[in-house]
Amino acid sequence: MAEMNEPSFDAPIPGMSLTAELGGRPWQSPPQYTTVEQALEYYIPRLTADEVTDQLLDVLEMGVPVSTLANTMQLSGVMEGKHSVDVGVLIMPVIMEMISYIADTAGVEYDMGTDKPKKVSETLVDKALTKLQEEEDKDVQENEVMPEVEIQVEEEQTMEQPAGLMSRRV
Repeated sequence: MAEMNEPSFDAPIPGMSLTAELGGRPWQSPPQYTTVEQALEYYIPRLTADEVTDQLLDVLEMGVPVSTLANTMQLSGVMEGKHSVDVGVLIMPVIMEMISYIADTAGVEYDMGTDKPKKVSETLVDKALTKLQEEEDKDVQENEVMPEVEIQVEEEQTMEQPAGLMSRRV
């Protein structure tokens, strides 16, 4: 006989995260590294470790921007209680430069993620304008047919006008 899937009641209750004791979470405690220099002394040796370098290069080859990697790293440091948010924002450019240096050394192409979005090519714009013009022409053709129909309806109404308050209209 097939097993019945019973609902799991061991999931966290909504709002449970708000009931934790104050200071019970890493980000609610004072940070481990309070200055930019201390935080960089934590990150730079980890970034230059062989295992992390290989993983960074793999992720960069997949096309993930350097800014996204740096932001993810500093955000996880904040969540772990390593440093505060403001220190994370201040060390982000240094982390980005360190990641780009590692990629340059390995000869991996990367995207910094700070460039403006690429401009839309002229051919795409031309295609969109042509499609819009075709739709407008189609609407105009449909509207030209409609007045003839309206004229016929008006002629039918002028033929016989029902009289009286409760009479039906044709």
